[in-house]
Amino acid sequence: MILITGASGQLATLVAQAARRAGLALQTASRASDADRPMDFDRVETLDLSGVSTLLLVSAGYAEDDVVIQRHGAVLEAARRHGVGHVVYTSLSAASDHLGFALAHRWTERAVKESGLGWTILRNGLYAELIGMLAAPRDRRIEVPFGTGMISAVARADLADAAIAVLRDPKAHAGMTYELAGIAPFSVPDLARRLAVDYAPVSLAAERERLSGLPLLAFQPPMLLSISSAAMAGFLRAETSDLETLVRHPRDALAVACEAARLAGGLPSEAGQP
Repeated sequence: MILITGASGQLATLVAQAARRAGLALQTASRASDADRPMDFDRVETLDLSGVSTLLLVSAGYAEDDVVIQRHGAVLEAARRHGVGHVVYTSLSAASDHLGFALAHRWTERAVKESGLGWTILRNGLYAELIGMLAAPRDRRIEVPFGTGMISAVARADLADAAIAVLRDPKAHAGMTYELAGIAPFSVPDLARRLAVDYAPVSLAAERERLSGLPLLAFQPPMLLSISSAAMAGFLRAETSDLETLVRHPRDALAVACEAARLAGGLPSEAGQP
């Protein structure tokens, strides 16, 4: 039986839906009341992995590094305790190593490999939907400081399809680390042109000041600024990607980002876009 953690999140929801369509035996786990197994990574006593053969550990990255590391370590210990056979971990692409939230992913990759369990690492690229949301225009003007660097973003649905390809036969992917960055990089200027809006990026200092006035958690402003600064420096373009190894026809990441930007920016949706 497959257990998918973080089931209330967008990626895990897509994976669970696709897995059910594929006829895979699975359960979901999260803090949400409608999960098959109520589970809180911060409460060790809730980490019941009994009867689980394959665990899809969707990163619990919505916190500071030390919190995420503690959560993932507790889950891996529970996996060993309950005899889980294989762990599939959704990590972060190598092109994202300069981001402010990469550390916990790399720590978890090492812990998974040293766990004694079967394992597969899915190094997911930044979501195209996230880039579109962050670069959403305000008054038909994109001001986020992303520079002109190319970004190897990937549609969230493609990452769900990649996970399903592994979950269908985990043993066939044992010991593999897949780089799942997007295969068609784009820049925020590309996105602005597709949306027919202006791109006039502010400085990082101005963006830092804007974020400081928003109701964000303490770790979020530096996390978001690290995406901007890495994009400006040209560090978000992947040199290689294994996406097409697991996904037959990857989606148009720029089109997906544009649709997310339209939605977040209040622009009309473009007919025919996903």
